[in-house]
Amino acid sequence: MEERNEKQLNFLEEIIEEGLKDGRYKTILTRFPPEPNGYLHIGHAKSICLNFGLAEKYGGKTNLRFDDTNPVKEDTEYVDSIQNDIRWLGFQWAGVHYASDYFDQLYEWACVLIKKGLAYVDDQSLEEIRQNRGTVTEPGKDSPYRNRSVEENLDLFERMKAGEFADGSRVLRAKIDMAHPNMQFRDPIMYRILHATHHRTGDKWCIYPMYDYAHGQSDSIEGITHSICTLEFDIHRPLYDWFIEQLGIFPSHQYEFARLNLDYTVMSKRKLLQLVKEGYVSGWDDPRMPTICGFRRRGYTPEAIRSFCDRIGVAKRDNVISYSLLEFALREHLNKVAPRRMAVLNPVRVVIDNYPDDKVEMLSAVNNPENEADGMREVPFCKELYIERDDFMENPPKKYFRLSPGNEVRLRYAYFVTCQSVEKDSEGNVTCIHCTYDPATRGGDSPDGRKVKGTIHWVSARHAVDAEVRLFDRLFAAESPDDVEEGHTFLENLNPDSLKVLENCKLEPCLAEEVRTGNIENGVESPRRFQFERLGYFCTDNDCKDGRMVFNRTCTLKDSWAKVNG
Repeated sequence: MEERNEKQLNFLEEIIEEGLKDGRYKTILTRFPPEPNGYLHIGHAKSICLNFGLAEKYGGKTNLRFDDTNPVKEDTEYVDSIQNDIRWLGFQWAGVHYASDYFDQLYEWACVLIKKGLAYVDDQSLEEIRQNRGTVTEPGKDSPYRNRSVEENLDLFERMKAGEFADGSRVLRAKIDMAHPNMQFRDPIMYRILHATHHRTGDKWCIYPMYDYAHGQSDSIEGITHSICTLEFDIHRPLYDWFIEQLGIFPSHQYEFARLNLDYTVMSKRKLLQLVKEGYVSGWDDPRMPTICGFRRRGYTPEAIRSFCDRIGVAKRDNVISYSLLEFALREHLNKVAPRRMAVLNPVRVVIDNYPDDKVEMLSAVNNPENEADGMREVPFCKELYIERDDFMENPPKKYFRLSPGNEVRLRYAYFVTCQSVEKDSEGNVTCIHCTYDPATRGGDSPDGRKVKGTIHWVSARHAVDAEVRLFDRLFAAESPDDVEEGHTFLENLNPDSLKVLENCKLEPCLAEEVRTGNIENGVESPRRFQFERLGYFCTDNDCKDGRMVFNRTCTLKDSWAKVNG
């Protein structure tokens, strides 16, 4: 058994277990370090699950640290949303930290590097620095300011801090090797001048550290044992180690894993911001967005997202994961927890001619066949009902088992009914279906043993509540939205059918009360989720206010996308 479990460990678990076994670490401390310049997306969810999950598995802890080194793009709105998303996913951090907590220490360490002759102030423009950096096949050129004295560099750096110089006029660079084969070592920029108000430190600073300088030192200050990043930071790891080694501080170490790439999705913050700003979506929490708050509003559960992240595992090579796998994890969980309700999205009226005019029966219905503890509910039934327009056909093809003239079907939880006639409007559209019912078939079974092949859902017309239902689908129609020819943009791959709004839908009356009942999940306000029988999984929307009923389709009961696009 132990041997089999060893083989199931991913490479990060193997590294951690080896470090704990040889005494390198007594306990582990990971961190999740988002920049508060936008909302988290499903790719971040993988990193959250990985960092918090590894610490949890091995009895360690995880810090939440905001990488707030760019005041131009960062805001407390994003800080709050990130904390909400992590809580909602079911994780709790050991402490909340900010890179800005360490600005004084980072400045002092920069001065240490200057004194050691390992950093200098460069007066070149950013464009000149780029031009002189060289290429992967050609070495870079030394800056004409590279050999300034320690005293001059300390003076200039202090004056940069004091606000004496304009934005972009000077930078502090590490002094390493302009011919190094790893271009990250070609005198990387450590500090730049930015006269901007910071969301936490105000106007105290006008110089801000770059990620490559701030990140490893922040890890070291906190005593992070395993700094887990995505693969694009692989080439940055030697520089991460170089700064720590030169400063002689706690040796945090960086490990890289493959980021989550999802088909039919873009996860570039820049592109997601473009979708929001240009009005292609209603906001960061639009249910079509790959943001965690968007998934939450659409009705995804934290359990489903964690299960999905666990299923895809931890890899060392980038690959693209099927959106269908995410929906599979969602359906698997919702099937277990979502109460069943009846809803008619495209209603047509049915009159049961031989049913008493004023009679109302309360029929027993199962809340969730997957969980007996959810019990039963009562559903009102009367002479007039609504059914789905698609559940009736006047001239049906062979093997059509739903309602049609002369055909008998079962009404879910109720009776057998037979269509006798229809009413139509001036354009030939069916406006009312007249049926008769068999009183002996209450509950959906016939005492004489006759069978019907079709069962359809319904809602009592007298008791139905009206609702708006939004049918969401994938935001992009192309499997790789970014894969476009020159001169074209990813916006051309938007799915024109990603949202359909249905008015005047008819819902089971108990949903009116359930909409008014809030749902707090891991301390975060979340939608209430249901399975609308035969239709899919749906949830309440934020727009449910002042008696207005609004539901979002979370996903269909089966993977209809695969059938259409397969």
